[in-house]
Amino acid sequence: MTVELRPATADDQGAIWAILEPVYRAGETYCIDRDISREDALADWFASPFTVFVAERDGVVLGTSHVGRNRPGGASHVANASFATATAARGQGVAAALVAHAKDWARGQGFRAMQFNFVVASNDDAVHSWKKAGFDVVGRLPGAFLHPSLGYVDALVMYHDLTEGAADAA
Repeated sequence: MTVELRPATADDQGAIWAILEPVYRAGETYCIDRDISREDALADWFASPFTVFVAERDGVVLGTSHVGRNRPGGASHVANASFATATAARGQGVAAALVAHAKDWARGQGFRAMQFNFVVASNDDAVHSWKKAGFDVVGRLPGAFLHPSLGYVDALVMYHDLTEGAADAA
């Protein structure tokens, strides 16, 4: 089942919040306060230097990403991205489509690499998905994330060279 990806608009904020809210409230995958307000969450998701995208099927938003520069200055050639998929759409290729699109978009913007700074190691689906998309674990931060039920778990730094294997982004 294919999804269409497009830049998000202000009209998508309700759908994006509906995706982000349960993820943030669970507190298992993002370094975001579990009680963050809708306004603060959307302000963070749409903050510069990120560009927000949505994945939709038949006009229904199933996932979202934001992609942009990881750091300024001498590191401005490395992109960063975050992703979230609606609970009902998980396992349908939405995350794979979002990450492939993020890599293509970043490459098109002149980024040479993409780095995920903090992937919670217990988030098996994300770790598997990002490895399948060509990302390597290049660092491990022992006990860096306080998971609400597992306690302190590791966080991973994951990296993908966008200058090699451009064809694998699809």
